[in-house]
Amino acid sequence: MCYRTKLNAKIKDLEKTFDAKFIEPEAHTPREEINAFDFCRTPVITNENPEEINLYHWGLIPQWAKDENIKKMTLNGKIETVTEKPAFRNSVKNRCLILADGYYEWQWLDAKGKNKQKYLIYPKDQKIFAFAGIYSSWIHPENGDLINSYTILTTEANETMAKIHNTKKRMLSSSKKGRS
Repeated sequence: MCYRTKLNAKIKDLEKTFDAKFIEPEAHTPREEINAFDFCRTPVITNENPEEINLYHWGLIPQWAKDENIKKMTLNGKIETVTEKPAFRNSVKNRCLILADGYYEWQWLDAKGKNKQKYLIYPKDQKIFAFAGIYSSWIHPENGDLINSYTILTTEANETMAKIHNTKKRMLSSSKKGRS
C-alpha cells in the first residue's frame, strides 16, 4: 500500500487545478517525498468545503478514539471494506481529495522483499491529481485540540500496478483532474 506521496506543485497551480483557495498557504511545504508515518498535514479538499484547500493529518483518527495511536493503522483504507471497519465506517460520508503530483510504490524483486525497486507513479496527462479519501474530525480528550485527519482509499490493483505492487496487489483510488 502507499505510504509515500509527493507534492511539489506550487500553491497557485493547486488552486487553479482544483478551483479552490488555500486556507493556510504559509503552513504548506512542497515535498519530494511525504512519509505517511510522519503523520504530517497535507493538502486536502473536503466534500463539506469544496472551495477550500486545507491541511489535514495523514492517518485517520475516528471521533470515538480515546487517543491518537489508531492513526498508525488508518493510513490507508480498503474501499471494498471501509463501510464495515469500525475505524472508518462513521467517516464514509466525509469524503475528501488528497492532493498530489506523484506517489511511490516498491516492487519486490525477491520473495522476502530484501531487494526492492522503487517507482514514482503519476498520470501521464496531468501534473496534479488527487487520491480519494475519507476524513474525520477528532477532539483530543486531554487538551481539547481539534485534529482533522484522513485516510487514502485503496482498491484492487489493475494489471499494470499488480506488476509493480506485486505483494499486496493494491493501488490508490484516484480522481481525474479536479473534483470527483
